[in-house]
Amino acid sequence: MYFDTHAHYDSGAFNADREEVLAAFPEAGVALVVNPGCEVRSSETAIALAERFPHVWAAVGIHPEDMADMSDADLDKIEQLSKHPKCVAIGEIGLDYYWDASHKEEQKALFIEQLALALRRDLPVIVHDREAHGDCLDIVRQYPGLRGVFHCYSGSVEMAQELLKRGWYLGFDGPITYKNARKALEVLEICPLDRILIETDSPYLSPVPMRGKRNDSRNLVYVTEKIAEIKGITPEEAAAVTMENGKKLFNI
Repeated sequence: MYFDTHAHYDSGAFNADREEVLAAFPEAGVALVVNPGCEVRSSETAIALAERFPHVWAAVGIHPEDMADMSDADLDKIEQLSKHPKCVAIGEIGLDYYWDASHKEEQKALFIEQLALALRRDLPVIVHDREAHGDCLDIVRQYPGLRGVFHCYSGSVEMAQELLKRGWYLGFDGPITYKNARKALEVLEICPLDRILIETDSPYLSPVPMRGKRNDSRNLVYVTEKIAEIKGITPEEAAAVTMENGKKLFNI
């Protein structure tokens, strides 16, 4: 059984068949899914999906790419949504200097506000870090009480070691199956089994051999097989340990 700790079923890519896709997961071996929001509307949808499907859980937050459209009331709304019994994390939050390197200070301020919310609510965080590794690490170092996962980890081995030392989890997705995945596989090699989470980031980042197609949680099998290969265990063992890791982090 698999736990997809990061998938966006609020995405418009699933408008035609969202209910059917989500309903099919238990029979396909996908026991649990966390759907993170990226702003208020998608966070509300994540909560609604979690209410509709017993195997779906929600995270709520404001993604750095969505910062420009937020209003003053949005953080208050995210805090209210975080009190829902099926909300298990604050996320997807963080820094993204790939899409926007001109508002770094504003991104940092929003990130810090949501880390403070996670601490107030005693919830883990789901961190988005794209080409902002140094600043992300510097910020989370300031909050030793935080727990969470660096989603679709793309930093260095050295940064991974620092995060692991501090108790963080690392999320691995379809890109570990790609031919150019050398850096991600080096990180996977040094990451202890009890700190690995598996993700799809659906509908994005489809693994080989599904690359180029819409992703969904049933493709976790390919991510899990690659983890098992690198760690020298069976795919069943990889699925079991990542299931327990996800349940522990998100208190499910």
